[in-house]
Amino acid sequence: MLAAEVGQTFSQTVFDGPLLVAMGVAALVGLIGFASPCVLPLVPGYLAYVAGLAGAESAPSADTSSPAGGTRTLTRARRRVVVGALLFVLGFTAVFVSFGALFGGLGRLLLEHQTLINRVLGVVTIVLGLVFLGRIRGAQREFRLPGRPAAGLAGAPLLGVVFGLGWTPCLGPTLGAVQTLAVSEGSALRGAILGLAYCLGLGVPFVLIALGLRSALAASAFARRHAGTVMRIGGVLLIVLGVLLVTGAWESLMVTLRAWLGSTGLGTSDL
Repeated sequence: MLAAEVGQTFSQTVFDGPLLVAMGVAALVGLIGFASPCVLPLVPGYLAYVAGLAGAESAPSADTSSPAGGTRTLTRARRRVVVGALLFVLGFTAVFVSFGALFGGLGRLLLEHQTLINRVLGVVTIVLGLVFLGRIRGAQREFRLPGRPAAGLAGAPLLGVVFGLGWTPCLGPTLGAVQTLAVSEGSALRGAILGLAYCLGLGVPFVLIALGLRSALAASAFARRHAGTVMRIGGVLLIVLGVLLVTGAWESLMVTLRAWLGSTGLGTSDL
């Protein structure tokens, strides 16, 4: 019974209309974070290191002297790289989901002052948008944690954790916007879900590139060629989100959407 109640609560929370909108924004912000110049150029290096972790765990057992054996070995190696990429993404997902839960829980504690907090965090989000646009020099810097995980697939999620912690300052503008949304949701669970949505936007491209999909490779090459445009779009998006929070338009939009869903019978209980 308890498991069923927890599952129902989680389902109601996830499919709440306003939260779905916030999740879409968080995923888009995560994708912009991936395409930013401080992450995208590092993707080949990270995937190469993940490949090294994956390939170092065990020697191939197939007979590479025959074409069939070589093909099986290549397929197995690619599969291990994809698994390594998934574990890498899970590593930084654990970090960012924890951040989301923390900020969401903080929002619940400060619920009585939520309007003022939304205004303040909206201003912060506008500043982060200006940082993303390069209007505040020296604000986008990364701090790299020393050391590397040991070889083997078990090291891949540890590398993801290192990425999540070490690149938090670099991802600050996009991650800060999601944390602002988490505070406005006023729930640790909702904050964690927004963190997960952000990681989907940030992490899925890693996995698609590890799969060697031509469309993903072409998209990443396009983003590298137009890095300035990506940064401008991301900065404008963050500024717009900040303005919505400062003016109270975001909160009004969420209230209106929840009321509309309730009147149509599609809404869920306010958790």
